[in-house]
Amino acid sequence: MVNGFIITIHVMVSFSLIGLVLLHAGRGGGLSDMFGGGVGGSSAGSTVMEKNLDRMTVLMGLVFIFTTILLAIRLQ
Repeated sequence: MVNGFIITIHVMVSFSLIGLVLLHAGRGGGLSDMFGGGVGGSSAGSTVMEKNLDRMTVLMGLVFIFTTILLAIRLQ
């Protein structure tokens, strides 16, 4: 029962992480440019939206690592 819950969380976090990575800006585009948050190519700093996107990506990555370790321990 617990393993099924951890697997469910792991799958949801996996898809969320894929989506968050795809939202990141590549060369000259991304989430901030799509919604008009970026000033342009000359801006050196990150916008608030990009910083929040980075934070959410790191958080989802940590949850992914945690659930991976839990699954590796519990499914031995």
